Amino acid sequence: MFDSKYKFTCVDRFLKYVKYDTQSDDESTSFPSTEKQKNLSADLAKELLKIGLKDAAMDKWGYVMATLPANTKKKVPAVAFISHVDTSPAVTGKNVKPVIHKKYKGGDIKLPNGGWIIKESENPDLKKMKGYDIITTDGTTLLGADNKAGVAEIMDAMNYLCSHPEVKHGTIKVCFTPDEEVGRGTEKIDLKKLGAKYAYTVDGSSRGEVESETFSADMVVLKFIGKNIHPGYAKNKMINSIKIASAFMESLPNKKLSPETTEKRQGYVHCTTINGLEEATTLKIIIRDFETPKLKEYENFLEDLVKKAVAKFPGSKYEFKVVNQYRNMREVLDKYPEITKHAVQAMKNLKIKPIMHPIRGGTDGSRLSFMGLPTPNIFAGEQSFHSQLEWIAIQDMEMAVRVIVEIAQIWEKKS
Repeated sequence: MFDSKYKFTCVDRFLKYVKYDTQSDDESTSFPSTEKQKNLSADLAKELLKIGLKDAAMDKWGYVMATLPANTKKKVPAVAFISHVDTSPAVTGKNVKPVIHKKYKGGDIKLPNGGWIIKESENPDLKKMKGYDIITTDGTTLLGADNKAGVAEIMDAMNYLCSHPEVKHGTIKVCFTPDEEVGRGTEKIDLKKLGAKYAYTVDGSSRGEVESETFSADMVVLKFIGKNIHPGYAKNKMINSIKIASAFMESLPNKKLSPETTEKRQGYVHCTTINGLEEATTLKIIIRDFETPKLKEYENFLEDLVKKAVAKFPGSKYEFKVVNQYRNMREVLDKYPEITKHAVQAMKNLKIKPIMHPIRGGTDGSRLSFMGLPTPNIFAGEQSFHSQLEWIAIQDMEMAVRVIVEIAQIWEKKS
């Protein structure tokens, strides 16, 4: 039974964490992609030490790891709770000014700056939030609930367990990662050092989410190569690579494969960046589907369109490189059903209706699962992330803390 008199710390922590600019950079080749992520991570390690996790530390790559020792005589597998500190490169995370809308009355939420409106019609969960306290941005930045909410919730759960030694649990590991938003969150992680057998990422949206399936993902790096000549003397000589790229983009069947026109279990092809001059233009294209073999089908389809585009510009060439990003974690988690079952049971114990659906994206858990650490995802409460319209309910954050504590107890009881 969760102590009803416990004073949650997750909101105060969260409001402090979002003030750190931890935006990652998908064009960087360093690790982490931005050094500023380490500013928050270093302070998180210090906070964990104060809470009572005596081995808490940040390594040279910016990973924070800590251990809450078991307080039971039972043999319980070590379980990790993981969140990432970085925020999306899509929208600035500098000078975040959170706004708390107390006792939300329903309807749209107009943000103070930028003309942004969080529309109830576009946010199904918002319709359930009457009477809740909603945290938004002021409209000039993203909020950072993805995934500083998860970080704050894990911190609060550890604070609760340390202050309530009567709550029995096995060994609990904490890990905060950099660079999840740019797909590199597990690149330098030392799983042997972490020492967990199973894990959960705390990085989902709606209360009750338990996610054990993600997209499989590849990226195509496509380069069109033309020929540059001074435009004043270019007749019958210049081959403008930008025009080749434009012809290729125009040939994409947006109604069938675009993220704007697909949903549920439909995959998609999505160009994320185009950079170039007359001589050469490079495109980065992400490919997503829940069935891994379909990635190859999309890639073959894309290359066929590439060849057709190049054929329209005699003398041009192309380079087509496929980069493996991550795979559907269901392929691993189906072998360890108890991990997901324990999370579902935690929801039910707390009178939360479990929401089981696939993630139309990926998490650190996708790669961790294939690295030998089976890792489904549970809700943190974050909504409309990667935008100025990001929001989160305080009550969902506090419930996420209770879920983490409940999961820890279930592992101890079931062992």
